[in-house]
Amino acid sequence: MAKAESIQNKSKAAKGLSIFLNLILWLIVIMAAFFSIVTFASKSDSGVARIGGYTPMAVLSESMKGTFDKGDMIIVKKVDPVNLQNGDIIAYWTVIENKKVVNTHRIVDIKETNGIYQFMTKGDANDLVDNYVVSGGDIVGKYVTLVPVLGNVLTVLSSSMGFLIIIVLPLLAFFVYQLYKLIILLIELKKQTIIEATKVAIAQAEAEKIC
Repeated sequence: MAKAESIQNKSKAAKGLSIFLNLILWLIVIMAAFFSIVTFASKSDSGVARIGGYTPMAVLSESMKGTFDKGDMIIVKKVDPVNLQNGDIIAYWTVIENKKVVNTHRIVDIKETNGIYQFMTKGDANDLVDNYVVSGGDIVGKYVTLVPVLGNVLTVLSSSMGFLIIIVLPLLAFFVYQLYKLIILLIELKKQTIIEATKVAIAQAEAEKIC
C-alpha cells in the first residue's frame, strides 16, 4: 500500500512539474510574440512601430523622475499636434550626443505660426528647459500610461544577446519538449496497438483450439 501511494505521489509531482514547465514555456512564447510585434511591426510615418496607434517604449534616463523612472515601460499614443496642450507629456525625435533618439518630456510652451506648431519641452527632474524646439512632424505620440520595470525587459530583449538568451533558447527548449512529448505519445500509442493486436491474436488462437 505504501509503495502504491509513493508511486501515486511521484506521479502527481511529475504532472505538477509538467504543468508548471508548460506555463513557463507558454509565457515565453507570448512574450516572444509580443516582442516580435513591437519590434518587427510595420513602422509608421513617425519612424516607430505602432500597435493600434500605440507605441511601447523603454525609459532610458531619469529626466522624468517622479512621473516615471528609468527602467519603466511607457505607452504613447499617436496624436495630432494641434490637440496638444501645455503640460502634456510627448515622445519626439531629437538628437542627443549626435544620435537620433526618441525623447519623452513635458510641454512647457507652444508657439503657432501660420498653422505650424513648435513645442518647448522640459524634463520634470531637470532644472532647465530643453535647448531645442520640437516641431509637430517630430512628435511620435502623447504619453498615456506606464508599466513599471518592464522597460528593463524591453531593453534587454532589444539586444541580440538578450533576445537569444531570453527568447530564442527557451523557445527552442519549448519545441524540443513538445517534440519529446509527441514522440512519447506515439510510442505509447504504438505499444497500445501492439498490445491490442496481441490480445486479438491470442483470443483467435484460443478460439481455434476450442474449435
